[in-house]
Amino acid sequence: MFNFIQHRKIWYIISLFVILPGLFSMVTRGFNLGIDFIGGNLVEVQLEQGVKIEQVRGVVEGLGYAASKNVQESGTRTYLIRTRELTEEESATLISTMKQKVGDVQLMRNDRVGPVIGREITINAILALLIAAALMLVYISFRFEFKQGLAAITAILHDVLVVLGIFSIFQIEVDSSFVAAILTIIGYSINDTIVIFDRVRENLRMRKKGDALVDLINVSLWQTLARSINTVMTVLFVLIALYFLGGTTIKTFVLALLIGVTTGMYSSIFNASPVWFDLKRLEKKATK
Repeated sequence: MFNFIQHRKIWYIISLFVILPGLFSMVTRGFNLGIDFIGGNLVEVQLEQGVKIEQVRGVVEGLGYAASKNVQESGTRTYLIRTRELTEEESATLISTMKQKVGDVQLMRNDRVGPVIGREITINAILALLIAAALMLVYISFRFEFKQGLAAITAILHDVLVVLGIFSIFQIEVDSSFVAAILTIIGYSINDTIVIFDRVRENLRMRKKGDALVDLINVSLWQTLARSINTVMTVLFVLIALYFLGGTTIKTFVLALLIGVTTGMYSSIFNASPVWFDLKRLEKKATK
C-alpha cells in the first residue's frame, strides 16, 4: 500500500514549485483587473450577420478605448466590449463609429462601474475570504480539533494561492465572478477535507494500542481516495463542458473552478492530512 504520509515532503515540494512562481508574479506583475475592480464600461452590442470580431476590435482599438483582448463574443452576433470609463459623449462616439464601419448596431447594455465601486468590491472580496476562513476554522476546531482546523485552512490557502498565481502568471482578467469562484473553491476544498478527517476520526475511535498514527491516516486516505477521485472527475466533466459551450461571460468563473477543483482534490489528499500529522508530531515533541 502506497504511504501518502511517508512521502509528504515530496507533496510539500510539489506545492511550493507551483505556488512560488505565482507569488513572484503576484508581487512583480499583479493581476489583470477587470472593470469590476478598476472601473470602466461594459458595452454589449448586437451586430448584423457576417460582421467579424476583428472588425469590432479594429473600431474599439482605433478609438483608443480598449485593447483587442477586451472585445469578446458572447453569443450569436453579440459582442462584449470592456473599456476604460467612458463619458456619455465617448459612448455615443463608439456606437456611431461602429455604425459607420460595421453596419447596424443594436445597443443591448452599457454598464458603467466607477473606481469607488471597484474599491468597495475589492475590500468586500477580501473580507469575505477572511470571514469564510475564520468561520471554517471555528467549525472544524469544534467538530474535530484545532490542529485539524489549521491543516484544513492550510489546504484552502494552498488552493487559493494556486488559482491566484495562475491567473497572475497568465494575466487572465479578474472580475467579480472570480471572487465567487474563489469562494466556491474554498467550499469544495473544505468539503473534501472534512470527509477525510471524518474517516480519520472514525478510525481513531477503533484504534488499537500500538497502532501508529501514520498508518491510521494512510488507511483513512486510501478508504476515501476513490470517493475523492470520482467526485472531482464528475465535477470536471461538467466544468469542461461549461468552459467550451457556456459562452465567454462565464469563462473566467469556470476556468477558476477548473483549476481550483483540481488543486482542491490534491490539497485535501496530499496536504491537509500530512500537515495535521506534522502538527501532531510537533505537539508530541513539545510534551516530552
